[in-house]
Amino acid sequence: MNKKNNPLLVAFITIFLDLLGFGILIPIQPFFAESLGASASTVTLLSAVYSVMQFLFAPLWGGLSDRYGRRPIILSSIFISSVGYFIFASAQSLLWLFVARAISGFGNANLGAAQAIIADSTSGADRAKGMGLIGAAFGLGFIFGPAFGGFLGQFSPRTPLYAAAFLAVFNLILAFFILPETVKKNPASSQKSMGGLRSLAIAQKYDNVIPILLISLIATTAFTQLEQIISLYIDRIWVADSLVGDARIKVSAKKTALFLIVIGIFAAIIQGGLIGTLTKRFGEIKLILSGILILALSLFLIPWIGMTGHFTLLLCFAPFIAAGSSILSPSRSSLLSRSLPDDIQGSVLGIHQSAASLGRIIGPASAGFLFEIQREIPFYAGAILMILAAPIALYLTPPSTETKPTEKNRIKESSSSTL
Repeated sequence: MNKKNNPLLVAFITIFLDLLGFGILIPIQPFFAESLGASASTVTLLSAVYSVMQFLFAPLWGGLSDRYGRRPIILSSIFISSVGYFIFASAQSLLWLFVARAISGFGNANLGAAQAIIADSTSGADRAKGMGLIGAAFGLGFIFGPAFGGFLGQFSPRTPLYAAAFLAVFNLILAFFILPETVKKNPASSQKSMGGLRSLAIAQKYDNVIPILLISLIATTAFTQLEQIISLYIDRIWVADSLVGDARIKVSAKKTALFLIVIGIFAAIIQGGLIGTLTKRFGEIKLILSGILILALSLFLIPWIGMTGHFTLLLCFAPFIAAGSSILSPSRSSLLSRSLPDDIQGSVLGIHQSAASLGRIIGPASAGFLFEIQREIPFYAGAILMILAAPIALYLTPPSTETKPTEKNRIKESSSSTL
């Protein structure tokens, strides 16, 4: 491996390929599950199971990356994820779909370790821009993933699923050769691999940690109301009732892919090119509050757009949705990272992923049931949740210093101050 590899670029490529495979599934997964007998609530529970595993194991992956290094953890998690993709693609029953998503969720609970690579490789002033690279990878994954998924789905419902599986294998091979190690081994800190509760007990003593975790939980719950139900909503509103079977799946997948592509394009532009400038001008706290309010309004207006019956209007509205998400996500990750000492970055960023994963459990699990009651309810529920998150942002404060003490030194300083 070339040690001169830029860690930020390599992390971006690795995450992008991971999200590309995830994005390929989005247009086709709901309809593939329905073809195996799933109801709307069961479809969204598939995503909930995926996120349960992320919730449970993200702190573990993050803590292990602090102890053993980022590289072996990223490689191991990608391998596990690829196994899940292959099982999903070959599944013949709903049971195996759930097993496959659980395995992939376990493997993909590595975002905390990936964010820690960014934290290892950036100074506080550039942290938001670095975290924006992850957001850009998400955005590009939502551009090309659904596009490939929608295109490959025209051949057969399983074609995109196998494509995602082989892409995971390619990602593993590429990461093996180009992913550098970024964590500096410290004999003292390497002896501790903090679990989620211990990490949280330590991290909550720092400013912003608890508010950001709460915002991530609420915002992710709300956004996944949109993310997990939009394909079924598009199918019910903008696909002719006369279409059935594979013909209906193809049209629904195409429209869903187009909507997600537009979101992905603007998300990539904002997080890949504008977030650094926006952060320097306004700061993370103002961006977090702005993102919350924009998403609240976006979720509220989607049912009203549905009432018009114009799919083009939904596409024109997609950049507004992208803007809210794209300034909120990297801003909260950056502010959290800048509020922590270096030697617990992986562990606490793993907890942050767990908070988001808990939102991805609650959001999909509730969205399907709410959709079955009335298809507009998930969007209104998400808007209300975003409004509830806004007051929490008022408790955020700028990091007191960019040069943070290690946890070991912080404890020593605290002990000295009590003498």
